[in-house]
Amino acid sequence: MKATIDGSEIAYEVSGSGPALLLLHAFPLGLSMWDAQVEALSAAHRVVRFDARGFGGSATGGGPLTMERIADDGAALLDHLGIDRAVVGGCSMGGYAAFAFVRRHPQRLAGLVLQDTRAAGDTAEAKANRATLAAKVLAEGAPAAVEAFLPKLVGETTHRERGALVASLRKQILAASPQGIANALHGLAARADSRETLPTIAVPTLVLVGTEDVLTPAAEATTMAAAIPRARLDVIPEAGHLANLENPAAVNAALLGFLARSALPRR
Repeated sequence: MKATIDGSEIAYEVSGSGPALLLLHAFPLGLSMWDAQVEALSAAHRVVRFDARGFGGSATGGGPLTMERIADDGAALLDHLGIDRAVVGGCSMGGYAAFAFVRRHPQRLAGLVLQDTRAAGDTAEAKANRATLAAKVLAEGAPAAVEAFLPKLVGETTHRERGALVASLRKQILAASPQGIANALHGLAARADSRETLPTIAVPTLVLVGTEDVLTPAAEATTMAAAIPRARLDVIPEAGHLANLENPAAVNAALLGFLARSALPRR
């Protein structure tokens, strides 16, 4: 399905019924990264997910894909679907966008899930590296993004034992638009530091992190969870930066438990 949001076509999917859960995907993937969670959660929840601009079936926007843009697109999609409030969950880039959602649309938030992400902004070195990679992707295509990110996106266990998943991720990244990848890299570099946001989060929050995540390690997740008043931390074994794909059973169990413990509105 597609919705026109602020002049651009956004591809989205809705599954199930019940309290709403809005899922924001990681860079440089798309809404399909949540397939296993939709299967597990849609019996009792209305699961909403969409492709950020420039990924999957969504049109590429002009200029950087900011975290605020993703958050606002998510809120507009909830409007389109007639959903007042939702639990918002995000992985990596989706987590950064979830922080933007907290700041810009707090009245729409029923709960928060932060998976394999961090609150701090990019260092000057990280910003420069993203700019360099964005230029390389525009010059050489999506394979440059595969080379830079795939080795770190999943953990050692996945690289060793889950070859089919690694191959699928490679295929997904190669299918992404080079311009979309570059726009997202610039948006990631420009994102706000969210550490001051953490103590202002008033809703129940679940922080998830893979034990083998080298991009946003468990130590950072522990610090982040400690700063959020109503947060719970679950560490996912044998998983790296994409814990929901690498160990879906453990992530699904954590999500089901969290959603069952939280008093969530039906709309």
